[in-house]
Amino acid sequence: MRVVRELPDQESADLLALTVDLATRELAPVAAAAEATAEFPRELVRLLGKSGLLGLPYPESFGGGEVPIDVYLQVLEELSRGWLSVGLGVSVHTLSCFPVVSAGTADQQAALLPEMLGGDLLGAYCLSEPHCGSDAAALTTVARRDGGDYLIDGVKSWITHAGEADYYMVMARTGEPGPKGISCLRVPADATGLSFGPPERKMGMRSSPTAQVILEGVRVPVDQRIGAEGEGFAIAMAALDTGRLGIAACAVGLAQAAMDVAVDYSREREAFGQPIGDFQGVGFLLADMATGIAAARALYLSAARAKQAGRPFGTEAAMAKLFATDMCMRVTTDAVQVLGGAGYVEDYPVERYMREAKVLQIVEGTNQIQRLVISRAISKA
Repeated sequence: MRVVRELPDQESADLLALTVDLATRELAPVAAAAEATAEFPRELVRLLGKSGLLGLPYPESFGGGEVPIDVYLQVLEELSRGWLSVGLGVSVHTLSCFPVVSAGTADQQAALLPEMLGGDLLGAYCLSEPHCGSDAAALTTVARRDGGDYLIDGVKSWITHAGEADYYMVMARTGEPGPKGISCLRVPADATGLSFGPPERKMGMRSSPTAQVILEGVRVPVDQRIGAEGEGFAIAMAALDTGRLGIAACAVGLAQAAMDVAVDYSREREAFGQPIGDFQGVGFLLADMATGIAAARALYLSAARAKQAGRPFGTEAAMAKLFATDMCMRVTTDAVQVLGGAGYVEDYPVERYMREAKVLQIVEGTNQIQRLVISRAISKA
């Protein structure tokens, strides 16, 4: 199904055309095989970096693409339509760059961002821990001052790109209990004392590595702290507001991919002498898919444009993440239903899409947390 885009200029249209071409030609054809063997597509990530897709929403002066946030999110959507692991990986990398862009010193930005935004380096974002995911302020990873360094000890869990990233943005406790005692530290992948747990055995997105990041006496110079001591939690939460829009865009892309397969199948598969899409039972499923996808896309774009205009957008980002990921789970499940028995086997990708969709309701704040964010905003209005 052709998606009609609202883009601000020809340059943005060209960027989307490039993304669609890469997703169609380079990502989609190899996704199923890589997911089956849990192979991380590092070379494809490098290709995206060379194509300028790893620093899109950040200023050109830092080495980014300086594209509007709504255009960047549509790029994520198209990448995820081709291969969710890649689309989500770009979103996570962009998230890992946010602290330096938003809170880094001029020297840090000049030294770090060209490689981070130019695609030479891949990042990971380390907030969750084994005992605290949603309750991020309860983290216990500790960074103690030792002269001109910090010594970091702790374990981070559910970290995308663990073992593959070139650097890790680690939220660690440098002060008192609670959110005001947390700082943000950039840890290079070759730091002594940094190791990784075995890859998680996941339901889906197996080519996107997820594992624990283990820090045992990791020494990091003080100049690798991003922002002041105690500002890490605020940086982390601000990053997640934008990250939730990224997850919403990824969910819309995956749902669109599932619908595309379901529509094609409904036109080709015949029963009782006619295409099954002509039957109301199937046609209504497709209609609901199309409506949900269009609504979710409009919601994440609306929130993105609020951010672009400098207006508050955190609640809208939570709404977009909540609605889009719930929609994606429903659409991928219904796509399997449209294909019937064929949807339950690996001959078609919809069974993989359905498995992949589930994690989107969990990452970057579970959908229960999104409802909490939204309900609190309503009660304070």
